[in-house]
Amino acid sequence: MGKSGLKPFTKWVGGKRQLLPELIKYMPSEYGTFFEPFIGGGALLFEVEPENALINDFNENLYLSYKVIKENVEQLIEILKVHQMKNSKEYYLDIREVDRDGRFDKMSEVEKAARLMYMLRVDFNGLYRVNSKGQFNVPYGKYVNPKILNEDNLRAISRYLNENNIKVLNGDFEEACAEVKKGDFIYFDPPYAPVNATSAFTSYTEAGFGYDEQVRLRDLFVKLDKLGAKVMMSNSSVGLIHKLYADYAATTVIVGANRMINSKASARGKVDEVIVMNYGESDEE
Repeated sequence: MGKSGLKPFTKWVGGKRQLLPELIKYMPSEYGTFFEPFIGGGALLFEVEPENALINDFNENLYLSYKVIKENVEQLIEILKVHQMKNSKEYYLDIREVDRDGRFDKMSEVEKAARLMYMLRVDFNGLYRVNSKGQFNVPYGKYVNPKILNEDNLRAISRYLNENNIKVLNGDFEEACAEVKKGDFIYFDPPYAPVNATSAFTSYTEAGFGYDEQVRLRDLFVKLDKLGAKVMMSNSSVGLIHKLYADYAATTVIVGANRMINSKASARGKVDEVIVMNYGESDEE
């Protein structure tokens, strides 16, 4: 755990808490600015607490959560208290409905962030999923006593984001790397390539993340490598990814992790993941 004991403020599909020991083990010991273009739940960021970082996510609602925690944490806490007090299946379904009936457009940034954080704490499996119209469509979960609000953690994250040089962006992963310099560290945690032919690419944004995006990410990985930056990426250990990163086979490691995104408990379990780097342990000694 990092020096402040920060924890992710939300559940997020593909969150990296289980993979953290491996990521920490293979991270470079020294680097300039920390870049995380697919920030998600922020497990690695909150573990290492870099003083200089640029974080980004294409998901606007998730981006708003980081922005609001940084800029307006006390108001966020007050709204989450209301959600916690009123939580029920009926209340959740009403809050979920706001992106269908026009209420969402009238909400403040703080209200939008609180809505997302509340729903991800009480919905089925902590999933973020929207339909083709961008409307949230995950059913209510069966939690007996969901932890909707952790005031201390939110305030600690807010302090961290404000007391350090942390830039928060909402855009494409490639644009998020525009300022990378030699010696910086970039951790890519994209939506994973499907493990088999029947599972679709994770579409946590309406735009989705398919084959073309995986290729574009690989091309960016190579470009940053040539720039002299230190790059690490995690993904599914599938043929497509091994093929795309064949030039980095010598610095690719396969690790097992419990992937908890299958709706059937029987289908969950160990799924091999890869960590691809452009540096070896000898580079870090």
